[in-house]
Amino acid sequence: MSKKLFSCLMLAILLALPAKVAMAAEKRILVYGDSLSAGFGIAVKDSWPALLGQRLAQQGSAYVVSNASISGETTAGGRARLDLALKQFKPSVVILALGANDGLRGLPVAAMKDNLLAMTRLAQKSGARVLLVGMRLPPNYGPLYTRDFDAAFRDVARAEKAALLPFLLEPIALERDAFQPDGLHPVASAQPKLLDHVWPALKPLLG
Repeated sequence: MSKKLFSCLMLAILLALPAKVAMAAEKRILVYGDSLSAGFGIAVKDSWPALLGQRLAQQGSAYVVSNASISGETTAGGRARLDLALKQFKPSVVILALGANDGLRGLPVAAMKDNLLAMTRLAQKSGARVLLVGMRLPPNYGPLYTRDFDAAFRDVARAEKAALLPFLLEPIALERDAFQPDGLHPVASAQPKLLDHVWPALKPLLG
């Protein structure tokens, strides 16, 4: 082998090393939710998962964020596609933020709970730590349904020893200006509040 060819090969190897090291060190957080996490009605870069990615980058964290949230997604839909998402993204942490659409549609709580259990177990089996993000419903859905709906998230987290954030919208729930005209989806200016609410529950999972 000529010296020139040898030098070219060594240069190529050296140039490739930083990328390989970076890929090895990189860890992934998968945000797996519905429109509340997909950035419905706002620029995606302003959504709380995008802001989470920015915060981690600013801190020099090895974690990056992938957002696989889909507007309108139910727990049944999420369950159907989770295995593929786990294989695609290989996350170290999964933020599971589904259930709101089940509640809004009045779907059976028992089925929602079963789906959440299955997704939490599948994510944990893949080696990921899980943060289960809950939702609450307005009282017009009836006291029995709203009580069981709220309890489902706590029951799943307790059964699977997963971290729990009981109510994603808690810091803005009573602020009408924090929502778009539909009264359901937070505006861009409310997204930092959601991130600050998620962060204390997520941070212990980052190690």
